[in-house]
Amino acid sequence: MNDQNPINHEYEYKGLCINGFLMIFFTFVFIPVLIALSITWSQSNPAWGIACTVPLFIIFILGCVGYFTQEPNMARVMIFFGKYKGTCKKVGYYWVNPFMNRKKLSLRIQNMDIDPIKVNDKIGNPVLIGMVLVWRIKDTYKVVFDLDSQSLGVQGGISNAALSNFVRIQSDAALREVTGKFAYDNTDMNRTDELTLRDSGTEISELLEHKINERLAMAGIEVVEARINYLAYAPEIAAVMLRRQQASAIITAREKIVEGAVSMVEMALRNLEEKQVVKLTDEQKASMVGNLLAVLCADEPLTPTLNANV
Repeated sequence: MNDQNPINHEYEYKGLCINGFLMIFFTFVFIPVLIALSITWSQSNPAWGIACTVPLFIIFILGCVGYFTQEPNMARVMIFFGKYKGTCKKVGYYWVNPFMNRKKLSLRIQNMDIDPIKVNDKIGNPVLIGMVLVWRIKDTYKVVFDLDSQSLGVQGGISNAALSNFVRIQSDAALREVTGKFAYDNTDMNRTDELTLRDSGTEISELLEHKINERLAMAGIEVVEARINYLAYAPEIAAVMLRRQQASAIITAREKIVEGAVSMVEMALRNLEEKQVVKLTDEQKASMVGNLLAVLCADEPLTPTLNANV
C-alpha cells in the first residue's frame, strides 16, 4: 500500500509552493511591465495586443491571491477541489495555487483545565475529581477530515474551540472510566500495595493518559500529559468520610502508643530484675504493669493515689 495514502494518515505537501517575495516581484513588477508593453504593441497591432493583454491581466489577478505566512509549529492542510493534497509545515512567506483551499491548524501544545466532576469510585463513594490536560494535534488529516465540524458547532472548518470541546468530552469520559477502577483511599489496612486515587498519583496519571490517548487517537490528537489536580469526597459524604479518616488516624496513633508503652514496661521490669532493686511477686508485677500502661497510654496526666492502710 502506498505510504502516502491520504485515507490512512497525513503526508507532506509536495505541490507548487513558491517563495512569496519572489512571487510579489513577478506579480507586481514583471507582469505590469508586460501588460504595459502589450498595450503599447496594441496601438500598431490591436489583435496582438488584446491577445497578450487579457491573459496577462488574468495572470496578474491570480497572482494577487495565494499568499500566506506560516509560523513555527503551524500547519496548513491543502485541499484542491475537495481532494487532500498534503499538509504544508514550511515556515516563512509562500505563494501557492490560488484555487488551493488552505485550512490553518496549530500544532502547538495546548493546556486545558478540566473542571471537577462527580464520579463514583471503586466502592461506590461519590468523589469530585478534576485534572489538567496537555495536548496537541498529531495528525492533521484526521483532525480535518475525520472530525465532524458541524456536530462541534463550527461551520466550514475546525476551530480551536471545536477541538477543545471534543477533547473535553472525551477526557471526561476517560476520567470517569479510570476513577471507577480505584478507591479514593485504602479500604484494607492490611493491604499497603493497593492503588488508590489519593496515594497513587503517578500510576493513575499514566493510566489516565493512556485511556485519553486511546479516545483522542481517532481524531489525530495526542495527549502529552494528564494529571489529577483536584480530588475530594462529594459534599454529601464528606463529613462522614472525614470522621472515618479521623477514626483511622486515632486507631493508628493508639497502636503506636500501646506498642511503645509495652516496650517501656518490659524494659522497666527487666531493669528492676537485673539491678535487683526490688523483688516483685507475679501479682505485684501484674499490678505494676497495669499502672504503667494506664499512665503511659492515658490522654491526660493521672492523679496518683496512696494506700493509707497500715
